[in-house]
Amino acid sequence: MPSREDVRRFAARTPGRVGKREVAREFGLGPEHRIALRELLKTLERDGELARAGNKRFLSPGRLPEQAVVVVTGTDADGDAVARPLDWTGPGAAPVIFMHPELRGRPALAPGQRVLARLKPIGTGRYEGRTLKRLESRPGRVLGQFRPVAAESEPYRRGRIPEAGRIVPTDKRNKAEWSVPDGETGGAEEGEIVLAEPLPQMNAGLKPVRVVERLGMLGDARSVSLICIHTHDIPHEFPPECLAAAEEASPIPLGDRTDLRAIPLVTIDGEDARDFDDAVFAEPDPDHPGGWRLVVAIADVAHYVRPGTPLDREARLRGNSVYFPDRVVPMLPEALSNGWCSLKPGEPRGCLFAEIRIAADGARHAHRFGRGLMQSTARLTYEQVQDARDGTAPLPVPLPDGLLDSLYGAFAALQGARDRRGTLDLDLPERKVVIENGAVRAILPRARLDSHRLIEEFMVVANVAAALELERLRQPLLYRVHAPPSPEKIEALRDVLDTLGLSLKPAGALRPADLDAILRKVADTPDAPLVNECVLRAQSQAEYSPENQGHFGLALAQYAHFTSPIRRYADLCVHRALIAGLRLGDDSGGPADPAALEDAGEHITATERRAALAERDAVDRYIAAHMADKIGVGFSARISGVTRFGLFVTLPESGATGLVPIASLSSPDDDAGEFWMHDESARALVGRISGRAYRLADTIGVRLVEAAPLTGGLLFALDHPVPNPSQHRGRRS
Repeated sequence: MPSREDVRRFAARTPGRVGKREVAREFGLGPEHRIALRELLKTLERDGELARAGNKRFLSPGRLPEQAVVVVTGTDADGDAVARPLDWTGPGAAPVIFMHPELRGRPALAPGQRVLARLKPIGTGRYEGRTLKRLESRPGRVLGQFRPVAAESEPYRRGRIPEAGRIVPTDKRNKAEWSVPDGETGGAEEGEIVLAEPLPQMNAGLKPVRVVERLGMLGDARSVSLICIHTHDIPHEFPPECLAAAEEASPIPLGDRTDLRAIPLVTIDGEDARDFDDAVFAEPDPDHPGGWRLVVAIADVAHYVRPGTPLDREARLRGNSVYFPDRVVPMLPEALSNGWCSLKPGEPRGCLFAEIRIAADGARHAHRFGRGLMQSTARLTYEQVQDARDGTAPLPVPLPDGLLDSLYGAFAALQGARDRRGTLDLDLPERKVVIENGAVRAILPRARLDSHRLIEEFMVVANVAAALELERLRQPLLYRVHAPPSPEKIEALRDVLDTLGLSLKPAGALRPADLDAILRKVADTPDAPLVNECVLRAQSQAEYSPENQGHFGLALAQYAHFTSPIRRYADLCVHRALIAGLRLGDDSGGPADPAALEDAGEHITATERRAALAERDAVDRYIAAHMADKIGVGFSARISGVTRFGLFVTLPESGATGLVPIASLSSPDDDAGEFWMHDESARALVGRISGRAYRLADTIGVRLVEAAPLTGGLLFALDHPVPNPSQHRGRRS
């Protein structure tokens, strides 16, 4: 294997893009070096010595190739496209590419379009781009709010088309409006959210567009999710052949399957759950006193979605379902996701099941997998189960005697095992958007109940068993991996903890239990929000990979997603591997190709992150709509981000997050020359004259200045006088 320095020198002297193939060829590496080479390149990328942009190509840091595929992310103030490298995962923010204006007579580049561009550096992290080739046949799309304009009084210049309206983009990265010529409004009315496509530009001025779809009024709650669907380019309409295949689906017969219909399996989900793909059962293990026998049954999606079919191609394209407060964009058509693959009570359903035996201390000592036919006894919600356990309300459906006690008994054993191995348990409250009659009624915190943890523990033990079984069978599989924090992130976390008198082990010796011990130490103290926030930011992002790296957060050596094939393509891949390895049928497609599995892992990792961004974007817009009538109202807020241009604050009650610009930090009593310095190590803005500091996780008083449901943005100003301002705490010497 080459050393890190060898690879750095090779990348520096090699023009163009350098990837695994080029490195392997240069240093004579064979298939037996594949895993070690990938880890070496990942380490170099993580440490910022190499970067990556598009098609898994590794590049020297701070350098893009002369030609690259870029994606348009927005526009500048003149309406010209601004782009970034496709799939940038390098250190720091992606370089900004300012695209040269297109020739007159061509439609302007719009957000989401991908082009092959010639790149020229114009400064640190900045490039000028010139389009060599547009990579999509369809024009780009502009998403925004339509606003008509009044007829102009002066005569139109020769060749100029009268303007009927303008489109104000929903994305804050688009700095310019778009012009809608007369006759191109598509019937849009004032205030409607519309999709438009660029038209050829013949004159100077705003870029022209044609309205092609009307998505509803801005005040309509449904328009929020539609904005997010189109902003993040989430596929939401199934091809006719997929719908037809789903409609032709039929019940699964017993055949050679294990008959589980006599086992009282139950589903436990949220009250607003749209699909039910897992059911659980527990009873005391007669062969091991104090132990438990668990059955986790999962919808048999693989029976209906065969490799290479239109349903399979569409499921892989989507990667996962996307959940919004008012709708779900499913991975599978409704006839499957809410029909034959949903474990509805009283209806026979095909399933893959894991029978797992655990000891009294929660340690798993045996498991087996099979294909079965089950029938759910009841569809229960978390709140119903918790109320029944607490004795505050009976279950709506009676369960067999002892079943609820057995479920909680097995949960207690699994929870004990989790506590002993030491996992990372961040205190990160979630928010629920309540919509009634098309409007946001409330933003409420989601309760965290033992019934939630019960299902989580059952799913975790089933996922571990699936990974172990596939390793035993020597089947290629997609692991769910969560790498340890990088040394750089650990050092940044250490800087913050040092100011609080908390110590941290070196990166190489750090375990999840060490971080969890710190969280426990600061629990219920004023520093708890700061520490939870910083520990979260230190974490690597989880991903799917055929190469096992373990799961740091759960403190597990092997982990795979097995329990949600209705909404995650990764779980469907694991099901197929189990079916092939255990010879449970001929519908798995056989052993997976490792190269195809690697590509699938990268793709569905990207779709998972896209879904998370879209879901968070939707909540931000709903919150902005909910806050729109509270302009001027004062709030107590927590500082959730510190930058050189201001503070990001979060309101604890609603989870609303917005910006306090640096200009509003100075009070009328401050000296005119007050200057705010950004102390990055202390995560603080510090007044040079007053010494007053605003630090991450401090509580401050703010008032709402602006709420923009169109973009989801909130703007706050500091309320003066400031209650209990922090004193600056620098690094300990």
